[in-house]
Amino acid sequence: MKVRLFEIFTSVEGEGILYGTKTLFVRLAGCPFTCFYCDTKESLPLDSGTEYSIDDANQLIDSNLKNQTYKVNFTGGDPLIQHEAVALLAKHIQDKKIPTYLESSCFDIDRFNHVLPFIDIVKIEFKTKDSDFVDSKHYEKLIGHTMKCLESSVKSKKTTYIKVVVSSKTQPNEFANLVKEIFNIVSKDDIDGFIIQPTYGISEPSLDLLLELYDLVYPHYIDVKVVPQLHKFIGAP
Repeated sequence: MKVRLFEIFTSVEGEGILYGTKTLFVRLAGCPFTCFYCDTKESLPLDSGTEYSIDDANQLIDSNLKNQTYKVNFTGGDPLIQHEAVALLAKHIQDKKIPTYLESSCFDIDRFNHVLPFIDIVKIEFKTKDSDFVDSKHYEKLIGHTMKCLESSVKSKKTTYIKVVVSSKTQPNEFANLVKEIFNIVSKDDIDGFIIQPTYGISEPSLDLLLELYDLVYPHYIDVKVVPQLHKFIGAP
């Protein structure tokens, strides 16, 4: 089996509930979606990056692992595009007793369930309609898969948290509906965090909008946090 990797690097985790941790990022090539705020557009084509055998990719990961690395992130693009390869690479990391972390829009429940046994920490990224993730015709179907992935992750007792990227385009009523759908599936005790992440450098949301969106989550989950991308502010990749 082959895998296409766009880049591997160590940096400070800049997002989510584990921001600030020393992390090895394994960025896989390929993503079929078109979020307008994407900051890794160069990795979206499936033919970007470099192709490796699984053994060579594992050796590359090993050579880039630094002491005191907290976790290994599988990111993209979207890692589920190459789900079989991700499962093999993540198993290799788990054998080293280093936590594995998946960041994905979780657009396919079957691919997600294939990878899940080899992942310790799951970031379920819900897309809002305004993200230009997909056209309106396909949005509900893909969000349905994300909901199923969330349910599967919490049932598997994985460390699971939710992230929603918001912008000045985000409509509070649609955000509220998404939040209600989420908490019809899970309870506040099922998840380990709910992160509202403002876009950076493009269509940035106002503080008033961020507070309004925060207030929509709070009745369901009091530990909701607004967390911008830390690495953008410290000049890290």
